[in-house]
Amino acid sequence: MVRLDYEQRKDGLVARVTLDNPSKLNIFTREAMAALVRVMREAELKDGLRAIVLTGAGDKAFVGGADLDALASLDPASAREFIGQVHQACAAMRHCPVPVVARINGFCIGAGLELAASCDIRIAVNTALFSMPEVRLGIPSVVEAALLPRLAGAGRARWLVMTGEAVLAQEALQWGLVEKVASAAHLDTAVNAAVDAILAGSDESIRAQKRLCQMWEELPLEASIRASVDEFARAYESPEPGRRIAGLRRARRK
Repeated sequence: MVRLDYEQRKDGLVARVTLDNPSKLNIFTREAMAALVRVMREAELKDGLRAIVLTGAGDKAFVGGADLDALASLDPASAREFIGQVHQACAAMRHCPVPVVARINGFCIGAGLELAASCDIRIAVNTALFSMPEVRLGIPSVVEAALLPRLAGAGRARWLVMTGEAVLAQEALQWGLVEKVASAAHLDTAVNAAVDAILAGSDESIRAQKRLCQMWEELPLEASIRASVDEFARAYESPEPGRRIAGLRRARRK
């Protein structure tokens, strides 16, 4: 249902988390969401972990939305429980201490787009399709759909959640829903390049940067600045800044 694999690279360990139900477009069932949270927690505890790549199995879908059978059977109480599971699955990306790169290999619909929005970086195949069709099912888009205005702006977020209409990868790139678009043949190359760029930073500084990025989304400006100052000062509790700056100076003298 959810696979966890590791790759040891020169600059650190990378985990690959795969939602593995391609015959049903890797949809968010209760079981899949619970497994995703468990796997993310397991990966976080792995010694030396530097980054996670999240994707869907096959070549059709990242996540094709929530389980329609489950949605059709909900009542007010079970609806609260089900959407709470969606939130927990998405929050696992945001609360992960290392960067999570979404490898969007196809349909990215509803809860799938909320999951992608919860990742730190999104790279999509050029045939990917993005939509938030919940209103057409008689329900609003909720939980991590609240991240969409931060990515695409208020007007485009309203367009997505009020019309339910889909946008293709190139338009998603223009809107800010994704950071990169690549052909199917070059998708992994683009993902690997992003991961390599992350690994080029120091582990502690990247973890601190992720904490700050989340604060910048959630806190008022002055509180964000104060937190930034604290993280900057804390970085100098380690010899890493001095070591890296000395290395840069040596390289410039060559």
